[in-house]
Amino acid sequence: MRLHVGCAMWSLKSWQGRFIPASGGDRLRSYAGWCNAVEGNTTFYATPTLATVAGWAEQAPAGFRFVLKLPREITHGGGLGDVSALPEFLRVIEPLGDRVHALWIQLPGSFGPGDLPALSRLLRVLPDSFRYAVEVRDPAFFHEPRRLEDLLTGAGAEWVPFDTTEFFRTPPTSDAERDAWLKKPRMPRRTEALTDRPIVRYLGRDATERTVGGWREWVPIVAGWLREGRSPTFFVHTPDNADAPELCRRFHDEVRALVPELEPLPQPPEPSAPAEMTLF
Repeated sequence: MRLHVGCAMWSLKSWQGRFIPASGGDRLRSYAGWCNAVEGNTTFYATPTLATVAGWAEQAPAGFRFVLKLPREITHGGGLGDVSALPEFLRVIEPLGDRVHALWIQLPGSFGPGDLPALSRLLRVLPDSFRYAVEVRDPAFFHEPRRLEDLLTGAGAEWVPFDTTEFFRTPPTSDAERDAWLKKPRMPRRTEALTDRPIVRYLGRDATERTVGGWREWVPIVAGWLREGRSPTFFVHTPDNADAPELCRRFHDEVRALVPELEPLPQPPEPSAPAEMTLF
Protein backbone atom coordinates (compact mmCIF):
# COMPACT_ATOMS: atom_id res chain seq x y z
CA MET A 1 0.00 0.00 0.00
CA ARG A 2 1.58 3.25 -1.13
CA LEU A 3 0.45 6.85 -1.41
CA HIS A 4 2.57 8.91 -3.79
CA VAL A 5 2.92 12.63 -3.17
CA GLY A 6 4.84 15.23 -5.12
CA CYS A 7 5.29 18.69 -6.54
CA ALA A 8 5.17 20.40 -9.92
CA MET A 9 8.98 20.26 -10.21
CA TRP A 10 11.98 18.79 -8.42
CA SER A 11 14.16 21.91 -8.42
CA LEU A 12 13.34 25.44 -7.30
CA LYS A 13 15.69 28.23 -6.29
CA SER A 14 14.02 28.70 -2.90
CA TRP A 15 14.58 24.98 -2.14
CA GLN A 16 18.36 25.14 -2.52
CA GLY A 17 20.16 24.30 0.72
CA ARG A 18 16.85 23.20 2.24
CA PHE A 19 15.32 20.41 0.16
CA ILE A 20 17.93 20.06 -2.59
CA PRO A 21 21.67 20.81 -2.82
CA ALA A 22 22.69 24.46 -2.77
CA SER A 23 24.84 23.79 -5.82
CA GLY A 24 25.74 20.98 -8.16
CA GLY A 25 23.67 18.19 -9.62
CA ASP A 26 21.67 15.26 -8.27
CA ARG A 27 18.77 17.51 -7.35
CA LEU A 28 16.22 14.90 -8.42
CA ARG A 29 17.92 12.38 -6.14
CA SER A 30 17.61 14.79 -3.20
CA TYR A 31 14.02 15.66 -4.07
CA ALA A 32 13.19 11.94 -4.16
CA GLY A 33 14.21 11.80 -0.50
CA TRP A 34 11.32 14.14 0.26
CA CYS A 35 8.67 13.07 -2.25
CA ASN A 36 8.02 9.92 -4.25
CA ALA A 37 6.36 11.46 -7.32
CA VAL A 38 6.71 14.49 -9.57
CA GLU A 39 4.74 16.21 -12.32
CA GLY A 40 6.65 16.23 -15.59
CA ASN A 41 5.58 19.66 -16.80
CA THR A 42 8.75 20.37 -18.78
CA THR A 43 7.96 17.67 -21.35
CA PHE A 44 4.98 19.77 -22.46
CA TYR A 45 7.28 22.52 -23.73
CA ALA A 46 10.13 20.46 -25.20
CA THR A 47 11.02 16.80 -25.49
CA PRO A 48 14.22 16.23 -23.48
CA THR A 49 17.24 14.42 -24.84
CA LEU A 50 17.72 10.73 -24.24
CA ALA A 51 20.83 11.52 -22.16
CA THR A 52 18.82 13.86 -19.95
CA VAL A 53 16.16 11.25 -19.28
CA ALA A 54 18.83 8.62 -18.62
CA GLY A 55 20.13 10.97 -15.92
CA TRP A 56 16.65 11.17 -14.40
CA ALA A 57 16.44 7.38 -14.40
CA GLU A 58 19.80 7.13 -12.63
CA GLN A 59 18.68 9.48 -9.85
CA ALA A 60 15.08 8.34 -9.33
CA PRO A 61 14.70 5.25 -7.11
CA ALA A 62 12.52 2.27 -7.94
CA GLY A 63 8.91 3.03 -7.08
CA PHE A 64 9.26 6.76 -7.85
CA ARG A 65 6.48 8.07 -10.10
CA PHE A 66 6.76 10.42 -13.06
CA VAL A 67 3.48 11.77 -14.44
CA LEU A 68 4.73 13.14 -17.76
CA LYS A 69 2.80 15.68 -19.77
CA LEU A 70 2.41 14.91 -23.47
CA PRO A 71 4.05 17.47 -25.78
CA ARG A 72 1.94 20.50 -26.60
CA GLU A 73 2.22 19.74 -30.30
CA ILE A 74 -0.14 16.84 -29.59
CA THR A 75 -2.53 18.33 -27.04
CA HIS A 76 -2.63 21.99 -28.09
CA GLY A 77 -1.87 21.81 -31.80
CA GLY A 78 -5.50 21.75 -32.86
CA GLY A 79 -7.84 18.82 -33.14
CA LEU A 80 -5.59 16.30 -31.32
CA GLY A 81 -4.86 14.78 -34.70
CA ASP A 82 -1.16 15.51 -35.03
CA VAL A 83 0.79 12.83 -33.15
CA SER A 84 4.01 13.23 -35.14
CA ALA A 85 5.88 14.22 -31.95
CA LEU A 86 4.83 11.01 -30.19
CA PRO A 87 7.43 8.47 -31.45
CA GLU A 88 10.40 10.61 -30.41
CA PHE A 89 8.78 11.42 -27.06
CA LEU A 90 8.20 7.73 -26.32
CA ARG A 91 11.74 6.87 -27.40
CA VAL A 92 13.43 9.30 -25.03
CA ILE A 93 11.34 8.43 -21.95
CA GLU A 94 12.14 4.72 -22.33
CA PRO A 95 14.95 4.78 -19.69
CA LEU A 96 12.38 5.60 -16.99
CA GLY A 97 10.67 2.23 -17.49
CA ASP A 98 7.78 1.57 -15.11
CA ARG A 99 8.52 4.78 -13.20
CA VAL A 100 6.39 6.47 -15.87
CA HIS A 101 3.21 6.22 -13.86
CA ALA A 102 1.01 7.87 -16.49
CA LEU A 103 1.20 10.03 -19.57
CA TRP A 104 -0.72 13.17 -18.80
CA ILE A 105 -3.01 14.63 -21.46
CA GLN A 106 -3.66 18.19 -20.31
CA LEU A 107 -6.23 19.77 -22.62
CA PRO A 108 -6.75 23.51 -23.14
CA GLY A 109 -9.74 25.41 -21.80
CA SER A 110 -11.07 25.64 -25.35
CA PHE A 111 -11.52 21.85 -25.45
CA GLY A 112 -15.19 21.24 -24.69
CA PRO A 113 -17.69 18.36 -24.68
CA GLY A 114 -18.17 18.72 -28.43
CA ASP A 115 -14.51 17.78 -28.93
CA LEU A 116 -14.74 14.38 -27.22
CA PRO A 117 -14.62 12.42 -30.50
CA ALA A 118 -11.11 13.84 -31.06
CA LEU A 119 -10.02 12.68 -27.60
CA SER A 120 -11.48 9.26 -28.30
CA ARG A 121 -9.46 9.01 -31.51
CA LEU A 122 -6.28 10.08 -29.71
CA LEU A 123 -6.68 7.52 -26.96
CA ARG A 124 -7.20 4.79 -29.57
CA VAL A 125 -3.91 5.54 -31.34
CA LEU A 126 -1.79 5.84 -28.19
CA PRO A 127 0.15 2.67 -27.27
CA ASP A 128 -1.48 0.50 -24.64
CA SER A 129 1.87 0.00 -22.89
CA PHE A 130 1.24 3.20 -20.88
CA ARG A 131 -1.50 4.45 -18.60
CA TYR A 132 -3.14 7.76 -19.47
CA ALA A 133 -4.54 10.57 -17.35
CA VAL A 134 -6.66 13.35 -18.83
CA GLU A 135 -7.12 16.86 -17.44
CA VAL A 136 -9.91 19.05 -18.84
CA ARG A 137 -10.55 22.70 -18.04
CA ASP A 138 -13.96 23.46 -19.54
CA PRO A 139 -16.46 23.74 -16.61
CA ALA A 140 -19.12 22.08 -18.77
CA PHE A 141 -17.44 18.71 -18.17
CA PHE A 142 -17.98 19.04 -14.43
CA HIS A 143 -21.65 19.98 -14.77
CA GLU A 144 -22.38 16.95 -16.98
CA PRO A 145 -19.49 14.49 -16.48
CA ARG A 146 -21.04 11.25 -17.74
CA ARG A 147 -19.89 11.38 -21.38
CA LEU A 148 -16.27 12.05 -20.44
CA GLU A 149 -16.37 9.48 -17.64
CA ASP A 150 -17.69 6.83 -20.02
CA LEU A 151 -15.04 7.63 -22.62
CA LEU A 152 -12.18 7.51 -20.10
CA THR A 153 -13.48 4.38 -18.39
CA GLY A 154 -13.68 2.60 -21.74
CA ALA A 155 -10.05 3.55 -22.42
CA GLY A 156 -8.83 2.68 -18.91
CA ALA A 157 -7.77 6.31 -18.45
CA GLU A 158 -8.06 8.51 -15.36
CA TRP A 159 -9.64 11.96 -15.03
CA VAL A 160 -7.16 14.30 -13.29
CA PRO A 161 -8.91 16.99 -11.24
CA PHE A 162 -7.10 20.26 -10.55
CA ASP A 163 -8.70 21.47 -7.32
CA THR A 164 -8.32 25.25 -7.13
CA THR A 165 -11.33 25.89 -4.89
CA GLU A 166 -9.28 26.87 -1.83
CA PHE A 167 -7.02 29.15 -3.83
CA PHE A 168 -9.91 31.17 -5.28
CA ARG A 169 -11.88 31.30 -2.03
CA THR A 170 -10.53 34.77 -1.12
CA PRO A 171 -8.55 37.43 -3.03
CA PRO A 172 -4.76 37.11 -3.33
CA THR A 173 -2.45 38.62 -0.70
CA SER A 174 1.05 38.21 -2.21
CA ASP A 175 2.77 38.78 -5.53
CA ALA A 176 2.90 35.03 -6.20
CA GLU A 177 -0.79 34.68 -5.41
CA ARG A 178 -1.70 37.64 -7.62
CA ASP A 179 0.23 36.10 -10.51
CA ALA A 180 -1.45 32.72 -10.01
CA TRP A 181 -4.83 34.45 -9.73
CA LEU A 182 -4.46 35.60 -13.33
CA LYS A 183 -3.03 32.34 -14.71
CA LYS A 184 -4.65 29.41 -12.90
CA PRO A 185 -8.04 28.02 -13.98
CA ARG A 186 -11.03 28.23 -11.66
CA MET A 187 -11.87 24.56 -11.33
CA PRO A 188 -14.41 22.83 -9.09
CA ARG A 189 -13.48 20.06 -6.71
CA ARG A 190 -14.00 16.61 -8.22
CA THR A 191 -13.48 13.63 -5.91
CA GLU A 192 -14.48 10.60 -8.02
CA ALA A 193 -11.83 8.10 -9.16
CA LEU A 194 -12.23 6.13 -12.39
CA THR A 195 -9.28 3.73 -12.06
CA ASP A 196 -7.15 2.05 -9.42
CA ARG A 197 -4.57 4.86 -9.75
CA PRO A 198 -6.32 8.20 -9.17
CA ILE A 199 -4.26 11.37 -9.60
CA VAL A 200 -5.15 14.68 -7.91
CA ARG A 201 -3.62 18.11 -8.39
CA TYR A 202 -4.33 20.52 -5.53
CA LEU A 203 -3.58 24.25 -5.36
CA GLY A 204 -3.42 25.86 -1.94
CA ARG A 205 -2.26 29.29 -0.78
CA ASP A 206 1.13 30.60 0.29
CA ALA A 207 -0.05 30.55 3.92
CA THR A 208 0.46 27.01 5.25
CA GLU A 209 -2.69 27.02 7.38
CA ARG A 210 -4.79 27.90 4.33
CA THR A 211 -3.22 25.13 2.25
CA VAL A 212 -3.68 22.52 4.97
CA GLY A 213 -7.21 23.66 5.71
CA GLY A 214 -8.12 23.43 2.05
CA TRP A 215 -7.03 19.81 1.69
CA ARG A 216 -9.00 18.57 4.74
CA GLU A 217 -11.70 17.05 2.52
CA TRP A 218 -9.08 15.19 0.50
CA VAL A 219 -7.50 13.36 3.45
CA PRO A 220 -10.41 10.96 4.13
CA ILE A 221 -11.06 10.56 0.40
CA VAL A 222 -7.48 9.49 -0.28
CA ALA A 223 -7.55 7.26 2.80
CA GLY A 224 -10.71 5.66 1.45
CA TRP A 225 -9.06 5.01 -1.91
CA LEU A 226 -6.19 3.26 -0.15
CA ARG A 227 -8.60 1.05 1.81
CA GLU A 228 -10.28 0.15 -1.49
CA GLY A 229 -6.94 -1.09 -2.82
CA ARG A 230 -6.26 1.91 -5.05
CA SER A 231 -2.83 3.53 -5.38
CA PRO A 232 -3.36 7.32 -5.46
CA THR A 233 -0.99 10.15 -6.33
CA PHE A 234 -1.53 13.60 -4.79
CA PHE A 235 0.32 16.67 -6.07
CA VAL A 236 0.54 19.75 -3.84
CA HIS A 237 0.91 23.20 -5.40
CA THR A 238 1.07 26.64 -3.80
CA PRO A 239 1.57 29.91 -5.67
CA ASP A 240 5.22 30.21 -4.63
CA ASN A 241 5.80 26.45 -4.00
CA ALA A 242 8.39 27.46 -1.38
CA ASP A 243 7.30 24.81 1.14
CA ALA A 244 5.76 22.31 -1.29
CA PRO A 245 7.99 19.27 -0.50
CA GLU A 246 7.38 19.68 3.21
CA LEU A 247 3.64 20.12 2.60
CA CYS A 248 3.57 16.90 0.56
CA ARG A 249 5.00 15.01 3.51
CA ARG A 250 2.49 16.62 5.85
CA PHE A 251 -0.38 15.50 3.62
CA HIS A 252 1.07 11.98 3.57
CA ASP A 253 1.32 12.01 7.38
CA GLU A 254 -2.32 13.10 7.73
CA VAL A 255 -3.50 10.27 5.48
CA ARG A 256 -1.27 7.80 7.31
CA ALA A 257 -2.88 8.83 10.61
CA LEU A 258 -6.13 7.40 9.19
CA VAL A 259 -4.45 4.41 7.48
CA PRO A 260 -1.61 3.32 9.83
CA GLU A 261 -0.62 0.41 7.58
CA LEU A 262 0.35 2.89 4.83
CA GLU A 263 4.02 2.60 3.96
CA PRO A 264 5.92 5.67 5.29
CA LEU A 265 7.89 8.01 3.08
CA PRO A 266 11.69 7.72 3.14
CA GLN A 267 13.58 9.78 5.68
CA PRO A 268 14.61 13.00 3.91
CA PRO A 269 18.32 13.72 3.55
CA GLU A 270 20.08 16.29 5.65
CA PRO A 271 19.93 19.72 4.00
CA SER A 272 23.12 20.82 2.30
CA ALA A 273 24.34 24.19 3.52
CA PRO A 274 25.96 26.64 1.11
CA ALA A 275 29.73 26.39 0.95
CA GLU A 276 31.45 28.40 3.70
CA MET A 277 33.15 31.54 2.44
CA THR A 278 36.74 32.21 3.52
CA LEU A 279 39.20 35.03 2.94
CA PHE A 280 42.03 32.74 1.83
